[in-house]
Amino acid sequence: MSEKLEFIVPDEYDGKKAIAFLRKYCNLSARMITQLKRKKDGILMNGKILRTVDLTQAGNKVEINLPDEESEIVPVEGSLDIVFEDEHILIVNKPYSMPVHPVKQHQTNTLANIVTYYMKSRGENYVFRAVNRLDKDTSGLVLIAKNKFCANALKNKVSKNYFALCHGKLECGGTISAPIGLKEDSKIVRHVLDSGTVAITHYEVMCSDGNISFIKLWLETGKTHQIRCHMSSIEHPLLGDDLYGGSLELISRQTLHCGEMTFVHPVNRKEISVSCKLPEDMQKILYTIKK
Repeated sequence: MSEKLEFIVPDEYDGKKAIAFLRKYCNLSARMITQLKRKKDGILMNGKILRTVDLTQAGNKVEINLPDEESEIVPVEGSLDIVFEDEHILIVNKPYSMPVHPVKQHQTNTLANIVTYYMKSRGENYVFRAVNRLDKDTSGLVLIAKNKFCANALKNKVSKNYFALCHGKLECGGTISAPIGLKEDSKIVRHVLDSGTVAITHYEVMCSDGNISFIKLWLETGKTHQIRCHMSSIEHPLLGDDLYGGSLELISRQTLHCGEMTFVHPVNRKEISVSCKLPEDMQKILYTIKK
């Protein structure tokens, strides 16, 4: 069964062409509008076909019947820590050691596999689309759009706060503005590189015992390994992140957690703010700092 979106035409779009309402207010892409025009009853206003050249009227209900989609990911039963869900989006707290998407060496033990099993068990059928991505050993919030419309509407529109434990004492917060690029001898490791792409990371010190600092971070840009690379570049690598110079003495994975997320819901326009606690292994280290 295809998913339906419903919008009420606001006063500012009274008497305007439907194409303007669909593109600017509903945030539909030109490609999706073309697909909907080919679908029977793809776009309706008050139950009647709405053409892009028609005029919208304030207070009328516009229905968008999204095209059917079929997931190709293998469903695998597993545990999900669901933080928020409605008919359009799903937010889960991903544990560390779990990849988000299937890759060559991880075909069935990923978040995508478990979410696919979960949605099929509920009689739903959508393609897994993670709006934000976390490394396998980074824990925390992952936002999943249940349709292409929400995925497009939320792209680069989600504010996230990360929490990390890093080596050394940081006296105060700051900003790291340094371009990032791949190391010549690696397909994975990034480093600060003059010819790299722009990367900006902000951080705030929450507490420190002189040897370890607990920090909150937020990004202006979203590059692969940005936080890990940037913290290493100022000689404060994350605990457990041996790829970027962190020690494995206290923990065997990078201590990075996406703990807070805020965005405007793409359908009902309400602000959604969610959070999740630090995983137990990070909490134990944080407790020793605060003692």
